[in-house]
Amino acid sequence: MRDFTGKVALVTGGSRGIGAAVVKQFASQGADVAVVYAGNQELAEALCAQCAADYGVKAIAYRCDVADFAAVKDTVNQVKKDFGSVDILVNNAGITQDGLLAMMKEEAFDRVLDVDLKGAFNFIRHCTGIFLRKKAGAIINVASVSGLIGNAGQTNYSAAKASAPQAAVYSMEDTENAAAKAGLIGLTKAVAKELAPKGITCNAVAPGFVATDMTKDLEGQDNALLAAIPLGRMGQPEEVAEAVAFLAQSPYITGEVLRVDGGIAM
Repeated sequence: MRDFTGKVALVTGGSRGIGAAVVKQFASQGADVAVVYAGNQELAEALCAQCAADYGVKAIAYRCDVADFAAVKDTVNQVKKDFGSVDILVNNAGITQDGLLAMMKEEAFDRVLDVDLKGAFNFIRHCTGIFLRKKAGAIINVASVSGLIGNAGQTNYSAAKASAPQAAVYSMEDTENAAAKAGLIGLTKAVAKELAPKGITCNAVAPGFVATDMTKDLEGQDNALLAAIPLGRMGQPEEVAEAVAFLAQSPYITGEVLRVDGGIAM
């Protein structure tokens, strides 16, 4: 079993879905956790209280707009003050504002890239100094298979997360999301190459269809969706969290994109 005792994990988008599963994964294996959230303070604080009670770790919630460079700097500084350091950064914060390319508004494209791509850059930028001083650190970006295979209607999301007939099942209105996720994968590889000589790893996980709030609108497409997934089911947040933890404790893996997608992007 992995042991993250003595480590501090900072998780963005950490109050629900995949992010909450990642927080619990690290806490259950001994890590203290900094939970960054955007809106639901009650949910974030309840998660922190649960981690403290169930696993005996330190857990604190921080409200932050990940797209705000100065706000992220302040948040990272506060996390460092509260915990003493950061050992693991998980960039999970993400939104979708799906729409077909011909009808997409500029602000919808920009907002998804600001959160999904720039948000990851902001936290990497402000945590890098901590990692460099220690000559150690693990960065894991939560991308998407849409960034690998591209989804019609997800130009913004896929470009930020860096998809194919299967993707049509995912969404026909996801242009901005595809753009965001493709960019995030590119960022992962560039950061990995730059920071590797300093002992810092940077990897990404690329989930497929995972049962979270972001996929609840797909419930009416269950039959077509499951038919497109070779393993025949949607993934669970805990399965993505397991992949994140694996990469966080794999010092000889960097620049990798680990698909957690049931085989949909094969």
